[in-house]
Amino acid sequence: MAKEKKQQQVYTLVVEVGRKAGDGLPKGATGAGLMIYASGVDEAEAVRETVAILKQADLAPLDVQGYGTLEERRELGHEIPEEEVALMQRAADENSVIVAQMTPYFGDGDD
Repeated sequence: MAKEKKQQQVYTLVVEVGRKAGDGLPKGATGAGLMIYASGVDEAEAVRETVAILKQADLAPLDVQGYGTLEERRELGHEIPEEEVALMQRAADENSVIVAQMTPYFGDGDD
């Protein structure tokens, strides 16, 4: 008998990426921060899928911070605009990873 399939949820992730040849980041950028909505049966799966897709896109993921599901974020008092909710719904409908925003980092990097 097949196991009951867990419900997919959409998680908000912020991923820090470094530089890599062919990454498409602007000249002079030291890396970037990406706001991502990713579907998964749990946050760990959403993170694994996101990292795999970013690596396929020639990006170099360095760190991932999870901010939970839409419901969890609302419980924390986050105000979430309708555009964000629509992107989360799209990630759920398509069982996909949506990059909502990419912010390149410039500067001398204090690493």
